Amino acid sequence: MELEKRLKEKLEAPTLDYEKYFSKKALGMKASEIRELLKLVESSDVISLAGGLPAPETFPVEIIEEITKEVLKEHAAQALQYGTTKGFTPLRLALAEWMRKRYEIPISKVDIMITSGSQQALDLIGRVFINPGDIVVVEGPTYLATLQAFKYYDPELVQIPLDDEGMRVDLLEEKLEELEKEGKRVKVVYTIPTFQNPAGVTMSEKRRKRLLELASQYDFIIVEDNPYGELRYSGEHIKPIKAWDEGGRVLYLGTFSKILAPGFRIGWIAGEPHFIRKLEIAKQSIDLCTNTFSQVIAWKYVEGGHLDAHIPRIVDFYKPKRDAMLKALEEFMPEGVKWTKPEGGMFVWVTLPESIDTKAMFEKAVSKGVAYVPGEAFFAYRDVKNAMRLNFTYVSEEKIREGIKRLAEAIKEEMKK
Repeated sequence: MELEKRLKEKLEAPTLDYEKYFSKKALGMKASEIRELLKLVESSDVISLAGGLPAPETFPVEIIEEITKEVLKEHAAQALQYGTTKGFTPLRLALAEWMRKRYEIPISKVDIMITSGSQQALDLIGRVFINPGDIVVVEGPTYLATLQAFKYYDPELVQIPLDDEGMRVDLLEEKLEELEKEGKRVKVVYTIPTFQNPAGVTMSEKRRKRLLELASQYDFIIVEDNPYGELRYSGEHIKPIKAWDEGGRVLYLGTFSKILAPGFRIGWIAGEPHFIRKLEIAKQSIDLCTNTFSQVIAWKYVEGGHLDAHIPRIVDFYKPKRDAMLKALEEFMPEGVKWTKPEGGMFVWVTLPESIDTKAMFEKAVSKGVAYVPGEAFFAYRDVKNAMRLNFTYVSEEKIREGIKRLAEAIKEEMKK
């Protein structure tokens, strides 16, 4: 804490004109609104429904300990050495086989590259595919860190609304037709089709297939981000868009952050080999390779059948938390407040009456002992002020109920203004 204090003092009383040394790109960078807001609650007695953290209770500590010992005993020469940029080959092959069995994605149609978390995959995609001015379609709302990653490459972002079945593909089609008449074309469509962050909704199979048809018709690629797909608590499983991808237009992003532990910082991109090769070249200049030691542990985790055995335990742990949040919302929220009812994932999206600005309300909520993420930052157009994202995976069921009760009190006060 003393070091943090000294660093803050240095920032507040600079001895150089530091800004003049930064590149134009750096001057345009902004801190994550979520992470900045969370600083307000990290040291206080506040129930945080804001973060997107997995519960530490789900981390398979004993299995990781056993595998780590095995890796150091039998694979130390590989695990402690530099690795290839594309990733540890046994892990790549194990993931390809796992995706074949789990999602019916033929191994012959994909190549896989390991990344330092899905966030690096998003940055690499921006670096490789996005030129300044390229049109990139995102969902509204969408994952905040994707907006940050893509904006660095100066695209024109087009926002397509969601409903309970995911992206409104019919509205996307209208937009594609409109752009075509203007002599423009979409380059990339980014989607989180399963248990979307932040909305929690899932794209129907019909829409997934239609999105692929539009990709072929209008010649764009699809970035399918699937960090939450294994966390299903109810409803029927829907295959990833990649499973129906006959033309090689889908780049599929996976991660171990929600099904092993985020501290490993391991994600992967599955896609057409020509795309993967260029992404590999781009990664070479960034970090040479993803942490080899973590990759070898992840390989043994998948290869040993631990992944398939552990996912049901995570689901069993999170389902009561999801149910507790939905029950509390039903019990405490006033009339005029709406929310999604996710079949899986980590988030519930709450929409308040249009007169309420959830960013302006945030400090009041914190004063009552609860935190959330205001919805505005999740929109490329920043045009929705009356929504918020709630997380149910991290805190206990008791705290979820109490947190929603406190939140409802803050909302009721705002509605009386």
